[in-house]
Amino acid sequence: MTQDSYNEETVARAADSGANASARFRERMAAQSAGGVVDTERVNHLASRAVKALNDLVLEERVSYEEYNAFKAWLIRVGEDGEWPLFLDVWLEHSVEEVANEHREGSKGTIEGPYYLEDSPEVPWNGTIPMREDEPGTPFTFTGQVRAVDGSPLPGAKLELWHADDLGFYSQFAPGLPEWNLRATWTANEDGRFEIHTVRPAPYQIPTDGACGQLIEAAGWHAWRPAHMHFKVHAPGHHKLTAQLYFPGDPHNEDDIASAVKPELMLDPQPNPDGEGEITHYDFVLDPEQ
Repeated sequence: MTQDSYNEETVARAADSGANASARFRERMAAQSAGGVVDTERVNHLASRAVKALNDLVLEERVSYEEYNAFKAWLIRVGEDGEWPLFLDVWLEHSVEEVANEHREGSKGTIEGPYYLEDSPEVPWNGTIPMREDEPGTPFTFTGQVRAVDGSPLPGAKLELWHADDLGFYSQFAPGLPEWNLRATWTANEDGRFEIHTVRPAPYQIPTDGACGQLIEAAGWHAWRPAHMHFKVHAPGHHKLTAQLYFPGDPHNEDDIASAVKPELMLDPQPNPDGEGEITHYDFVLDPEQ
């Protein structure tokens, strides 16, 4: 990686990342619009409870006009910075995910986050993720099998992987990165097995120069996410699994700002006896569709 591309990547701005995340989300929602609208009575119930909860907070905490106006200005800035996907995915999605997946018998899932992109390049079941020739980071081999809850393999299962680079940035959300850098889709072989070749991702801070960063600073929080790899795993007749897998020893596994770490999602990297870097094994177990 050249010094120029390094410099360009490290000046990624929250506003640009937020605008990209918002645009991608709008595109996905437009494509899914034929799926129907939430029931009117349900909207009334949830919206009424949310509004009441905020009013109760104002009354109980004796919120002043100065505090109210600061909050109002901050909400406006969240929209101007395009950071609603970031805000919601960091501070709310983990609870929605818990409700959505509480019935699962197979592998645990967790949040998708704001940086998912559909239609990543397809590679063989044992292929290498798209990356730069001089991609920094520790070479990382990830092997495993996709199975049903009854233990049978799921041949042809799809595994979408995306993760940050060695500096903590995602392609298409930071300048200077190739379009599909560290993003790809694998198809499991006839035994449901896969072998992924990539580099180990780095921990990173969510963007802090925008509205979300303003909140983090004002509240005295930290902005760190532990190193992780994002997966979507799906096979016909089975529920899609969205997960993030984590690395032991990361100092922010215990206080992830997105509250997305679960013990079942921890990897066990070991030195790779057959090559450079590290290797790990993890199986994905998918629930049948009802």
